[in-house]
Amino acid sequence: MYDFALVGGGIVGVSTAWQLKQRYPDAAVLLIEKEPVLAAHQTGHNSGVIHAGVYYQPGSLKAKFCKIGREATLAFCQTHGVPYEICGKLLVATDEMEHDRMAALETRCGLNGIDATRLSEAELKQREPNIVGLAALWVPATGITDYPRITRIMAEQYRQLGGELALGRAVCDLHETTDGVSVTLPDRRVRARYVVACGGLMADRLARMMHIDIDFQIIPFRGEYYRLAARHNGIVSHLIYPIPDPELPFLGVHLTRMIDGSVTVGPNAVLGFKREGYGTINFSPTDCWEMAWFPGFWKVLLANLASGVSETRDSLYRPGYLKRVQKYCPGVALSDLKPHPAGIRAQAVKADGALIHDFLFAETEHALHMCNAPSPAATSALPIGAYICDKLAEKFGL
Repeated sequence: MYDFALVGGGIVGVSTAWQLKQRYPDAAVLLIEKEPVLAAHQTGHNSGVIHAGVYYQPGSLKAKFCKIGREATLAFCQTHGVPYEICGKLLVATDEMEHDRMAALETRCGLNGIDATRLSEAELKQREPNIVGLAALWVPATGITDYPRITRIMAEQYRQLGGELALGRAVCDLHETTDGVSVTLPDRRVRARYVVACGGLMADRLARMMHIDIDFQIIPFRGEYYRLAARHNGIVSHLIYPIPDPELPFLGVHLTRMIDGSVTVGPNAVLGFKREGYGTINFSPTDCWEMAWFPGFWKVLLANLASGVSETRDSLYRPGYLKRVQKYCPGVALSDLKPHPAGIRAQAVKADGALIHDFLFAETEHALHMCNAPSPAATSALPIGAYICDKLAEKFGL
């Protein structure tokens, strides 16, 4: 019997497994991932941004973990030779409404202890000649890195400590007994005293396997990216973000300098018809059937109908997508938008249609499930792992 079985080989699951082996060197720990490689889903399909914590509700776990996580991520990169760059972020206001919203973001930065400086139109133009706007908020602490590489290094550290890794093994069933949890895999059944589930896009299904009474469901939102033509690799010196609509859960299409030197555009946010739909045409009857029978899906769809139609239209019509970029970067042309892999955001939605914005956990006698790990989960992976280890120690008296 294993002492701990962890489900999910994204950056949060790997961080937790690694830290458990550090805390309990003699414990038998098994990390299970259904894909043949680690970081195959949200960890491997994001912008690679080291977030500073601009947007998050003061006092929330998001705000707390992001601030600690930024420092921990930088320290990890320095220790293990992972490339990173602190290039800073500019949030650009292109009209009066966005200018007013920028003031609220500036206030939130102050509440979260984040250094932010307001720039005039002239100061913005001096910093970024290819960007236009009435004003901008400069957040110097934001950076970029390679999260899949960080995940792989954590996994190797975990294995060197004696941790076991089972790749390409989807969890078929979780059955709790009086002394632990039985985990059914395609080729075998393993037992563990304690289970930790960091399932991302499958978080709700893993919770239901253990008959946890949850009032949410994971709704996938597809984020489509483009990579700019190589001639634009130097088009910006910072990360360029629009001022987000506070009524919407997504940040809007932005320009991101990647650690390999390229620049990406995105993501948008369109409803996904498949939880792991990264291709051009994506449809899962099972995923769609589950969404259709979930009342929260229809409520969130109706509440965000206008923005949903707009996002879908511009997903299908590239000139519409381009206009979102040209609003603050007019030098980008349609021919500059090159293919780039899409990502899927696992958005937890309650039955009443409310979006869950913060980290969310559920528990049983022998298990702890991380049910919602939204952005900035990659930035926050180290403190999240430490938090889960603390919760396990407290819950199980370890």
